[in-house]
Amino acid sequence: MNKYCKMIVSCLLGLTVVVGATPVAAVEVNNGAIYEVSTDRLAQWPKGPDLYSETAVLMEADTGTILYNKGMDEVRYPASITKVMTALIALENSMPDEQVIFTEDCIAGQNWNSSNAKMQVGEIISMEDAIEVLLVKSANDVAIQIAVHIAGSIQAFSEMMNKKAEELGCTNTHFNNPHGLEDENNYTTAHDMALIFREAIQNETFVGIISSLSIQVPPTNMTPEEKNYSTHVALIVPNLTDYYYEGCFGGKTGYTDISGRTLVSGAEKDGMTLITVTMRGGNGEPPIDHKRLFDYGYENFQKVEVPGGNVVIPKEQEVSALTIKEIENDDVIEQNYYYGEDYPVGNGSVPVKILTIIPEEPEKQETPNVETEEYQDAGKEDGGKKGMYRYIIYILSSLIVLGFIIIIARMIVHHKEKKRRGKKNA
Repeated sequence: MNKYCKMIVSCLLGLTVVVGATPVAAVEVNNGAIYEVSTDRLAQWPKGPDLYSETAVLMEADTGTILYNKGMDEVRYPASITKVMTALIALENSMPDEQVIFTEDCIAGQNWNSSNAKMQVGEIISMEDAIEVLLVKSANDVAIQIAVHIAGSIQAFSEMMNKKAEELGCTNTHFNNPHGLEDENNYTTAHDMALIFREAIQNETFVGIISSLSIQVPPTNMTPEEKNYSTHVALIVPNLTDYYYEGCFGGKTGYTDISGRTLVSGAEKDGMTLITVTMRGGNGEPPIDHKRLFDYGYENFQKVEVPGGNVVIPKEQEVSALTIKEIENDDVIEQNYYYGEDYPVGNGSVPVKILTIIPEEPEKQETPNVETEEYQDAGKEDGGKKGMYRYIIYILSSLIVLGFIIIIARMIVHHKEKKRRGKKNA
């Protein structure tokens, strides 16, 4: 029996699955339950629309503000929206030009009635093409080969998926395969899927793929012709007027008998990026639900800038009415904003004000030429004595010079007198 078949059998028998050496028990999924829209209980919060889907969430991507909550934390089977996480792990752990070679173990045992690209043993495509086929065609055979290519096995890849879900703050999610086919240990919630999609749309390659109306896969070593696949996301197809939503940039669909119709999508308009997830809807219902939620979000809410961040609040509300709770760190004060007392709507931050105490400068005093009067008097006295000494020295010097002049003059006179006398005697 191949590895994939063993995995399917183990899941159907309800055996425990090892994830990080921790057994994971299957959770109870209450399909068919009716949930109220809990955000409708918020005072002066715009009333949300009625939806077909059992559970749903509308999240503003930048702040994470939940604008609409209908059982968003209730566990449901995701079906192929699982592949959002598969693509995210693949994009973060591979290069676009890596060669993905399809093996017998990964292809054998496939349910060919499900969504597949019908890859052949030994066929080679790039990782870039594989991720495109994964998201647009929603190919289960490609999902398995991506997982094995990156992690070596489905179980190891599932562990990577679960670790990433935990890092993103998911609290009711467990992945047991990379494709979303029926498995009681592969579950999530609308809220957790919104967190996963929020992370995925930070990747430009991911957004580029889910925004595509169609993709083309070039010929391979075993398929001489180009393959073309069209999107399953009706929200981005302009000629599907009942479902098309202007501003929607893409998403991912899912369906199994047990999960019903699932859909995650995003839209960008009026400075806000909104994420919608609906789970367990009927045929044709999820796109209608998403249109209603997007309209509800853009018609009733506004994104407002606050110091160091943003908040999302009803259009008739003011930021000044929000409750602010501060957490001081080393260099910034984090400011968390709440609608009412405890409903989070965004956050910001401001620098910590460093108070520097500047000592008062003493009054400036004129500095005397000398340090004290005593020294001043001493200076005067010393100056008088020095002046008198200089005067005496000057007089003595003058007398000495005068004496030398007199002596020299007398010598000259004496010499002339002597010379004159000498002439007379001759």
